[in-house]
Amino acid sequence: MAYLDNLSVFVRVVELGNLSAAGRDLRVSPAVASNRIKELEKHLGVRLFNRTTRQLMPTEQGTVFYEGAKRVLDAVAEAEAAVSALSGQPRGTIRVTAPLGLGRRLIASGIPEFRDRYPQIEVRLRLSDHNVDMMKEGIDVAFRLGLLEDSSLRMRGIMECERVLVASPNYLAARGEPSLPQQLVEDGHDCLMLRYPGVREHYWTLNTPSGPAKFEVRGPFDSDDGDVLTEWALAGRGIINKPRFEVERFIRDQRLKVILADSPPSPVQLAAVYPHKKLQDPKVRFLLDFMAERCQRLIRDILAGR
Repeated sequence: MAYLDNLSVFVRVVELGNLSAAGRDLRVSPAVASNRIKELEKHLGVRLFNRTTRQLMPTEQGTVFYEGAKRVLDAVAEAEAAVSALSGQPRGTIRVTAPLGLGRRLIASGIPEFRDRYPQIEVRLRLSDHNVDMMKEGIDVAFRLGLLEDSSLRMRGIMECERVLVASPNYLAARGEPSLPQQLVEDGHDCLMLRYPGVREHYWTLNTPSGPAKFEVRGPFDSDDGDVLTEWALAGRGIINKPRFEVERFIRDQRLKVILADSPPSPVQLAAVYPHKKLQDPKVRFLLDFMAERCQRLIRDILAGR
């Protein structure tokens, strides 16, 4: 297994660009990761990386070796998945990611229960409102709110989620409540946007009586954390566009008010995204089934006030 461990470290160093990141991903120290690379280089008799102060770049030999090493590790993972399917005892590690709000409310709380059900599966959860590069980060399953853009991935739809525009009563009292969608732009309302490097959406799509329409709304500040936007809205700082289940409790206690109910934002698809080969892995299938049922149940309970 030592040689496979060395291959695993080498592949993650190539993909992540440095030893520390690869070590954190594989839960080994940078010193251990460095030693494993040195063992590989000694075994192969070549240098696998060109070292700079900040990054390790594969040499020509390293690039060639990476392709073969990746195929070996993929083949081992597929073989282990096949054995797990026959034994009925899935084991191994699943790397999962989800947006912050969705992950905190629906996914994270279910991980211990999933682990109780399948004690030989380890789950490593990463929450981020950024679009994580699944291949580069070695992610097995990503839970997302939105459309699938990467054609190399597969998607399992879980449920369509209603979105709403909401603001605090204090904000609406000070700035006025828009009665038409275009007033969001014409009256210069403070619209709080989720933005981060690489995000494409700088507008809101609302379902008006004449059909879907895009509005290039603006605001004094934005954030890459959706929960921060909610906190700002609660503090009277502007209007937010959110899945209803994320703000339902604030609507019920009247800390936030739904506006433009006749022209709501387009709903968003809650889905699980994964590399196409991963569905052959029993532990991935079990996680998808478990979380799909759980998310559907919890969202319905939230919207019903339970």
